[in-house]
Amino acid sequence: MEQMVVQNSNDKRIDQYMMEVTGYSRSKVQKLGEAKLLFVNGKPVKNSYRLKDGDIITYEEPKTEEMKAIPEKMDLDIVYEDDDVLVVNKANGVVVHPAPGNTHGTLVNGLLYHAKDLSHINGEFRPGIVHRIDRDTTGLLMVAKNDKAHEILARELEEKKTHRKYIALVWGVIKEDTGTIDAPIGRDQTDRKKMTVTSHNSKKAITHFRVLKRYHDATLIECELETGRTHQIRVHMNYIGHPVVNDPVYGIRKQINEEGQCLHAMELGFIHPKTKKYMEFSAPLPDKFLNILKHFEE
Repeated sequence: MEQMVVQNSNDKRIDQYMMEVTGYSRSKVQKLGEAKLLFVNGKPVKNSYRLKDGDIITYEEPKTEEMKAIPEKMDLDIVYEDDDVLVVNKANGVVVHPAPGNTHGTLVNGLLYHAKDLSHINGEFRPGIVHRIDRDTTGLLMVAKNDKAHEILARELEEKKTHRKYIALVWGVIKEDTGTIDAPIGRDQTDRKKMTVTSHNSKKAITHFRVLKRYHDATLIECELETGRTHQIRVHMNYIGHPVVNDPVYGIRKQINEEGQCLHAMELGFIHPKTKKYMEFSAPLPDKFLNILKHFEE
């Protein structure tokens, strides 16, 4: 059972408050109330209950049918592999790990077929996954093949020792040669599938960028992450008025007639969990990204 004390409720409905505080979807919160798994001060309440400061909310997530990621044969671009770690160059359109309603064709399905043994720290649906990139983002990911390697690599990420450089094509001409976006990111209160820059239930997010080339109505940049929030580069670039070209969610403008979001994880560096030696890898821009660049050069 999870528990929280209500603060700054402003007489909100409990379903609205739960969505804001936990990040749960509206349907998930509604299911809690319908299943009588949502309590205030020890008593079950409906989703329409109006909260008061000091109320104690207790809730239990409804049990879902247990699911397991199944190994599937898949063409993978393995950049590096040993007994502890694997680096893969993810293609556009590939989801990193299974989720309810999307249990097949993910990178994890392919990794399980290829590697057999992966770390178990993140559970049945995310074996080996130390960090993620979006479905429409291409590029490098590190994968842990055992729990010890996973713990060490995750600690490196937390301590900001991991090197991650992205290449992005964004709309508009950025005048500054370099810049830093320091703006907290949290879930969008009107669209729970999106993230946004907000001070409400957010986490610190810092992105550094450098201009590589300017076009008539777009700019090619490289970005380095100091933090790793969901959709961070996409949200930050949209926040400063330069959304990623072909981003299907944020700052949508005209789409270039070529599939693929113009965001690529080009460089990945980390200290190997066993040898303790620094390793760095790079992956060239995919063809679809290069084709879109040609569009702007013409």
